[in-house]
Amino acid sequence: MAESSSSLPPLCEKISYKSCLQRAADLTILGLLFSLLLHRILYMTQNDNVWLVAFLCESCFSIVWLLTTCIKWSPAETKTYPDRIDERVHDLPSVDIFVPTADPVREPPIIVVNTVLSLLAINYPTNKLACYVSDNGCSPLTYFSLKEASKFAKIWVPFCKKYNVRVRAPFRYFLNPLATTKGSEFSGDWQMTKREYEKLCRKVEIATGDSHWSDADDDFEAFSNTKPNDHSTIVKVIWENKGGVGDVTEVPHFVYISREKRPNYLHHYKAGAMNFLVRVSGLMTNAPYMLNVDCDVYANEADVVRQAMCVFLQGSSNPNHCAFVQYPQESYDSTTDTLTVFQSFMVRGLAGIQGPIYLGSGCFHTRRVMYGLSPEDVEANESLSYLATRELLAADSLPRGFGNSKEMVKSVVEALQRKSNPQHILTNSIEAAQEVGHCDYEYKTNWGKTFNKQSPLLGMFRRKLRFRQRLAYLCVLVCLRSIPELFYCLLPAYCLLHNSVLFPKGPCVGIIITLLGMHSLYTLWEFMSLGYSIQSWLVSQSLWRIIATSSWLFSIFDITLKLFGISKTVFIITKKTMSETIEGSGLRPSQGEDDGPNSGKFEFDGSVYFLPGTFIVLVNLAALAVFSVGYSLGNPGLAEACGCILVVILFFPFLKGLFEKGKYGIPLSTLCKAAFLAVLFVVFSLGK
Repeated sequence: MAESSSSLPPLCEKISYKSCLQRAADLTILGLLFSLLLHRILYMTQNDNVWLVAFLCESCFSIVWLLTTCIKWSPAETKTYPDRIDERVHDLPSVDIFVPTADPVREPPIIVVNTVLSLLAINYPTNKLACYVSDNGCSPLTYFSLKEASKFAKIWVPFCKKYNVRVRAPFRYFLNPLATTKGSEFSGDWQMTKREYEKLCRKVEIATGDSHWSDADDDFEAFSNTKPNDHSTIVKVIWENKGGVGDVTEVPHFVYISREKRPNYLHHYKAGAMNFLVRVSGLMTNAPYMLNVDCDVYANEADVVRQAMCVFLQGSSNPNHCAFVQYPQESYDSTTDTLTVFQSFMVRGLAGIQGPIYLGSGCFHTRRVMYGLSPEDVEANESLSYLATRELLAADSLPRGFGNSKEMVKSVVEALQRKSNPQHILTNSIEAAQEVGHCDYEYKTNWGKTFNKQSPLLGMFRRKLRFRQRLAYLCVLVCLRSIPELFYCLLPAYCLLHNSVLFPKGPCVGIIITLLGMHSLYTLWEFMSLGYSIQSWLVSQSLWRIIATSSWLFSIFDITLKLFGISKTVFIITKKTMSETIEGSGLRPSQGEDDGPNSGKFEFDGSVYFLPGTFIVLVNLAALAVFSVGYSLGNPGLAEACGCILVVILFFPFLKGLFEKGKYGIPLSTLCKAAFLAVLFVVFSLGK
C-alpha cells in the first residue's frame, strides 16, 4: 500500500515544545500549595476541625495539580502533511464512520444532520468512506431527517469540494455572511446551497411537530408499533455509493441502524451501540479503520481523515506503531471553550510522553486492534504471527469470541488478515446485519465482556507504559475531586456562621492571595493564548466548579452503588442545543425558543443535578447575610466573607436562576429542596 523508501519526506513528525516560563509557573503554584499545606500542619493543633477538613481538601487539589504538571511538562504535537499522502500512498485505506444518537428530544435531529453532513463532505475519496448512524431511540423522525439530509448531501458535498470549504458543517459555515460579488459563480452556488439547507431545516422542524408524514410512506413501516426500549433490529441503506471511483460529485455510503431492544435485556447503552456498529460495518464495508464521532460533534477540519492516515501510514518499517489516533473535534455547545483549552494543553502534554488517551469521540481505531490484536501479534510485513494465527483464527475460538454468524466470523478473519475489501452491494448484507443486532447475539461471547490484554490498567503493571503515562491515566479518577470541591465551597460559609478561622492570618494570608492570583493569571493566559476572550475564561472557571459539584459528584454515587450491586448505573443523555444554527441559517426560532439575548444562559429543570449548585448559593448567601447584620461583630471573618463572595460569583448562573422565570429559572421543587438543606446547614453551623 505504501512505499517504503526512506528518502521520501515523512507523512508526519513529532514536534516538541519547551516553555521555561510555563514550567516555572507550574512549579511556583505547586510550591505555594505545598507551603499552604505546611502551614496547615504547623498550626493544626491551634485550630478546630475546619482546619483539618481544609487540609484534606487542599491536599487533594495539590495532588491534582502535581499530576497536571507531570502531564504537561514536555508538550508535543504531531504535525501531519496530508498533501504528501497521495504521493506516498497510491490506494488510500477505507474508513467506516460511526455516529451514535439515542434521543430525538435531547439530541435534536438537526444536530445529528449537521454532524453527518460534515463527515460525508470531508476531503477523502468518497468510495473509501461509509457513514453509519446508530439510533438507540429507534426514532422515525431521526430516520426521516437523515433521509432528507442525504438529498441535501448531493448538493453540499460537491459544493464543499469544489470550493475547498474548511468547516463542513452547514450551520457553522452559513454563520458567516457571503463575502464576494453577487455576480460570481461562487455567489450563485452559495446562495442556492444556503436556500436548500434552509429548506432542509424547515422540513425537519415541521416533521418534529407533525408525525403524520410517516403514515403515508411504506419506508417507515419498520417503525410502526415500536418503542425506544422495545423493537426489532432495523437496518436501512439510505444511500449507496455505486459509482465507486471517489469522484468529487459522489456521496459516501450512508446507513441507518437501530439494534433490537427488549425490556428484559441489558443493552449496555452507548457501548452496546458501538459494538453493533462495529459488527454491521464489518459485514457491509469492513474498513480497516474506524472513526467514532458523537452526534453533537462536527468535523472542524476537512482533512481530518487524511491527517489520521498520515499517522497510521507513517511507519512503513513498523506498521503497528499506532493503534488509534485521537483527534479533537468541535462541539455545537457554546460552552466547549473549556474543553478545547483542556485538550490543547493536556493532549499536547500526553503527546510528549507516549501519546494521548482515548477521549470518547473523534478517535480513529484500527479494526484489528479492536478485534484483540496487539503489536507483538504482527510481523514486519503486516501478516499475523504464527502464535496469533493459532490463537485468534482457531475454528473454535472465533464463534466464542465474535458470535455464531458465519458472515461475521468471515469478516473478522478478513479484517485480521488485512485482506482487501472488494466493493459489493450493501443491501445484500442487511439480513446478516439484522442477525448480529439481536439482543441475545452477544450472549456467551466476548462482545462487551472482556477488558482485554491491551487494557491500560494491565499495561501499567507490565511496564509497557512509562511512569508519567501511568499518571496520565489517573486523570480518569478526576471525578473524585468533586467531594473536596463541594466541601471547599461550603467551608467559608460554615466558618462565618460558626465563627471559625479558615484562612491563614497575618502575613501568611499572602500565600492564599498569591496562589489565587497566580492560578487566575495562569489559566487566563491559557485561554488568551488560544484566542479566547476574558469572558470565555470567566465562564470556564464557573463551569468547572459547577461540573465538579454536580455531575462528577453524582457519578461517584452511581459507580459506588453499582460496584456494591445496590443499583444499576443509568446512562443519562445530556440535552444538546444549537441556537446559533437557527440564527445563522436565517430561520426563525422554533416554538418555545427565545431570541438571541438569551443565548448562553443556563437552562434548568427538575433534575437532581441542579440541587447542589442551588444549595451552595443559598448557603453562602445566608452566611453573608448573617455576617452583614453583625452576627460576627468583633471577629475578623473578612477573609471568610470574601471566600463566600467568590463562591457566589463562581456559581453566578444559579444566582441568576433564583430570579429568572421559565426554563432559565430554578424550578420551585429544586429551590424548596435546596432551601430545606440550607436551613439544616445553617442550624448545624450555628449550633456547634
